Amino acid sequence: MAAPDPFALFDEWMAAARKAEPDDPTAMALATADATGRPSVRMVLLKAADPRGFVFYTNLESPKAADLHANPRAALCFHWARLERQVRIDGRVEPTTDAEADAYFASRPWLSQIGAWASRQSQPMRDRFELEQAVAMATLRFKLGAVPRPPHWSGFRVVPERIEFWIQKPFRHHERHVFARDGAGWRDRWIFP
Repeated sequence: MAAPDPFALFDEWMAAARKAEPDDPTAMALATADATGRPSVRMVLLKAADPRGFVFYTNLESPKAADLHANPRAALCFHWARLERQVRIDGRVEPTTDAEADAYFASRPWLSQIGAWASRQSQPMRDRFELEQAVAMATLRFKLGAVPRPPHWSGFRVVPERIEFWIQKPFRHHERHVFARDGAGWRDRWIFP
């Protein structure tokens, strides 16, 4: 299982997950903490992964974005039940570039683009009709034309300092292989389950 490059190994595992998992293999738990250290975790979707890090997008007025501005560190966890594998990642967080966010936003379905304008993510609403009204207003605003990326919507990149590859084994004798950032490269080691 050892590979000198954790990103190459992640790509192999993601390719296997895309074939094996019935639901979205890009779903990952994202753990953040606010300025006081209060943790929060939620599922988000991986939109890019390369040696620079692991990218997801969100409303910049959301609680997760507030956490990341106050405390720019995060942890990710992918769990692929059918493969009996998981990958855990932690590191610092940086914003994506405007060009990256614009390109990804342009690739989203039109109704998802409208939703980014309509939703005040995680804010209280009277009822479902309030969201439907906001979607209708955004639809009228952009008609069927191009929808620009909202100023309150962008992405974050988790720049990993540690990546753990975990394989389930009988009797809880799991395989755990950890890569830790070591200057410009990586140091890898096996750890006990």
